[in-house]
Amino acid sequence: MGVTGPPGPVMDRDEVDRALARLGAEHKAVEDSLLALQDHAGRRLLEGAELTGTTKDRWAGTERAITLLWTYFDVYTAALHEAREVRARRRWPGREELAELTERLRGESVTVPGGATLLAERFTLERLVERMNELYASSLDMVVTADAVWSALPARIDLLAAELNRTRSLAHSVGVRPGEHPAGDDLESITHELVTLRSQVVTDPLAFWRPAAGSSAPGGGRPDTDRYDRAARALEDVRREIEAVLQVRQDSEARLLRLRDVLSRADRTLTEARAARGEVLAKIAASEVPVVSGPPTALQERLATAAEYRRHARWHRLSPLLEALEREAEDELLRAREQLTAVTAPLAVRAELRGRLDAYRAKVARHGLAEDPLLIERYDVARRMLWSAPCDLRAAEQAVLRYQRAAAEALSGAGPVDRRGSQ
Repeated sequence: MGVTGPPGPVMDRDEVDRALARLGAEHKAVEDSLLALQDHAGRRLLEGAELTGTTKDRWAGTERAITLLWTYFDVYTAALHEAREVRARRRWPGREELAELTERLRGESVTVPGGATLLAERFTLERLVERMNELYASSLDMVVTADAVWSALPARIDLLAAELNRTRSLAHSVGVRPGEHPAGDDLESITHELVTLRSQVVTDPLAFWRPAAGSSAPGGGRPDTDRYDRAARALEDVRREIEAVLQVRQDSEARLLRLRDVLSRADRTLTEARAARGEVLAKIAASEVPVVSGPPTALQERLATAAEYRRHARWHRLSPLLEALEREAEDELLRAREQLTAVTAPLAVRAELRGRLDAYRAKVARHGLAEDPLLIERYDVARRMLWSAPCDLRAAEQAVLRYQRAAAEALSGAGPVDRRGSQ
């Protein structure tokens, strides 16, 4: 919808003819726009919908604007027709006729009658077209906006609802139900949200529209899909949870076997640690040996519960239990190994001292000092301590250190002699 040229002094015949041609094109453009608005799918939907909220208020105003638009158009059509009749009186209009035409085409010659509460309005044809443009733009914006939301959101909500129904059926097949599993409660919450969201979108689409910043074009913006997106993400989370439960149904037997093996290894390790503790207490004197914990009976009981869940196909309960048991069983095996290491530490220290003593003895023997009386004496003292029970590790370590020092002194003093003897 365009705008006519500016008003001016008395027009000549060519100016009149050009103005009438322009007004005729303007009339056609206005008529086409109004008919397109009349046939717009969004307008028809708005007319038949039970609206609420912002949309209801704006549609009431838009309906009045559209009615006023047609009134303006009828007045505009009549004014154009009358101007054409004046022009058609004579091929070469006189000054009086040109003055009349100038008034009709450029003056405030168009009167729009008022209603019961409105006064009559006077317009120039140019101002009348501007006014129609304003009303048309606001009316079209409202219609296009509502239609855009209705075209985008309800169909997507319906597709998501269909996916929700499939997920709910799958959830029921594995025992995920409201009140029994968090995912079942989530499905109920999502269902309620989608029903509410669809109802609100259908009755108040303008509440779900985000205008484009700085845009004045009709329908400038996009549908607000935040609530839909949140529901879609929540459903995806539930779907992954259900898939995890299904996976549990498929691999639960193998996972239970692995759990039994891990707990059995932990039990055997603790048994070994308890036996080692007895050996340490018998063979190592004055040593603080940590107490070994008992077998993981609590985990064994929960493992039995997991097996019971599997027998009765209670997959939604089995899934979190298996995950917890797998973590705790690995932790239990690690603790058992740490206890075995802690308990056998004194034996490891004794073994290290024995190895060090024998290594130094072999070293002095290679240098021809095996018969040194002092070295023989200190070696025998250290060996008796390390190979007797119970072994005093502190005293034995001091004895080994004394032997090491004596060996080092002997080796440093006998270096040249050793080299001559080895030639």
